[in-house]
Amino acid sequence: MKWLMVLMLAAIVAALGGAGMAMLRKGRHGDGRDRAMARALALRVALSVALFALLMLAWSLGWLRPGGIPVGT
Repeated sequence: MKWLMVLMLAAIVAALGGAGMAMLRKGRHGDGRDRAMARALALRVALSVALFALLMLAWSLGWLRPGGIPVGT
């Protein structure tokens, strides 16, 4: 389960990098770079929502337990 979360985080960062590269790519305004950037950012948002849903599902099924820092010890 943890490796899946790490892979999804890596995919989110890769989609963000792809959007940044599309934004910085030289070319005429109006070619395909705006569309590629929008698609990469939409993919990043979709992956982020999916990761959040996966975390909530794993927590509700007991696959993940919050560890946190002990308070007041």
